[in-house]
Amino acid sequence: MTAQEGFWSDVGRFAGSAAPLIICDYDGVLAPIVDDPGRAFPNRQSIDALVALSALPDTHVAVVSGRSVGALETLCTFPATVHLVGSHGSEYRHGPEIELDPGQIDLLGRITDELSGLAAADDDLFVETKPFSAAFHYRMADPVCAERALIAVEQGPATWPGVKVKTGKMVIELVVVAADKGTAVDRLRNQTGAGNVLFVGDDVTDEDAFGVLSDGDLGIKVGPGETLAKHRIEDPAAVADLLTTLQQLRHPT
Repeated sequence: MTAQEGFWSDVGRFAGSAAPLIICDYDGVLAPIVDDPGRAFPNRQSIDALVALSALPDTHVAVVSGRSVGALETLCTFPATVHLVGSHGSEYRHGPEIELDPGQIDLLGRITDELSGLAAADDDLFVETKPFSAAFHYRMADPVCAERALIAVEQGPATWPGVKVKTGKMVIELVVVAADKGTAVDRLRNQTGAGNVLFVGDDVTDEDAFGVLSDGDLGIKVGPGETLAKHRIEDPAAVADLLTTLQQLRHPT
């Protein structure tokens, strides 16, 4: 059996499982990676397939992203049948909210101020504020300036007590709560009562999710890079084909 045949065989087996949970990251999976995060609009085919899957009996769907829930909702309208988890597992549209204590609120404020000061060095550096973190983006900056700024972040606020560091594609995020996409997968599985889980991700932070998958689950990495996922596909267009196939297998016409 070829790798491609093995991939589709595993997809077919997962599609036939009881009460599956399909989870996708957003950027690089449902939407392409773009220079302006505010214009990372999703692949319509992928969203249509996810929404259709979420409407089927005994089928659970979630989007788990480093973005805040609010940012996800500005880019795409997700129905209530789709679970939204933002801020790397810290923020849930359905479920209890995490509340920061006074020390965490103060720490997040100091992080944001420090990163904003570093971003002032170049118009193409910018800070994205979230409920539990601040993300320092340097994708669009001059490479020399970006490297200098990244070192300043890594040697400065990233070392402060209470700060958790998450790195992604041309972004470093400083978080004041302990959560990751792996804990999000576990929580969603318990919350929904789902059976097997499929997780599709492309970034370093998605490895936390791949790492908690077990027998019967399926991890799929999008694009290059080392991974714990069993399978790999090329890009968001391939994700759209995967989700469409899953929807057709779960609800044949």
